[in-house]
Amino acid sequence: MRPRFFFTALVLAALFGATAVQAQQIDRDTGLPIGPGGYRGILLGSPVARQTVAFDSKRYRPGSIVINTAERRLYYVLENGQAIRYGIGVGRLGFTWAGTTAVSQKREWPDWSPPPQMLKRRPDLPRWMPGGPNNPLGARAIYLGSTLYRIHGSNEPETIGQAVSSGCFRMVNEDVIDLFGRVKVGTAVHVILK
Repeated sequence: MRPRFFFTALVLAALFGATAVQAQQIDRDTGLPIGPGGYRGILLGSPVARQTVAFDSKRYRPGSIVINTAERRLYYVLENGQAIRYGIGVGRLGFTWAGTTAVSQKREWPDWSPPPQMLKRRPDLPRWMPGGPNNPLGARAIYLGSTLYRIHGSNEPETIGQAVSSGCFRMVNEDVIDLFGRVKVGTAVHVILK
């Protein structure tokens, strides 16, 4: 009985020790923590794993982004009929949109000012928030055209795979940092609803 208890305690200590280390990941460029912070101490990283998958690269050019709102997935199109697939959070009912645009700018640890329409719905929100681990835009923001929409990180990893935003596309910080490093200003972004 005693060896089993010791083994269980050892496994739990290793598990929770690893969790604490993972939650303290640091952005090597800025020194700020990028870990998702966890969800009730359990969730680390995206609930939807990033992976390379087969993809129709004849329809969409390599180097472009395809966001499938219905799937709640973002694809970064690669050569040879493949893409990197990321889990995303999308706009809730009434806040979805479709179309083709381009990346207009990129920001690391962006500041956030809620737009007037959001402040009408949520007057409790701050008028401005500096970039950092508690900012809802997360570690990186990729701005889409001349709109207020962005592909951005999140301090709420549990929302990935859900329809929760006001039209932006959320990713866990580790995934948005990966995507941020791949895209350039001018990258085509195709948002589809099917």
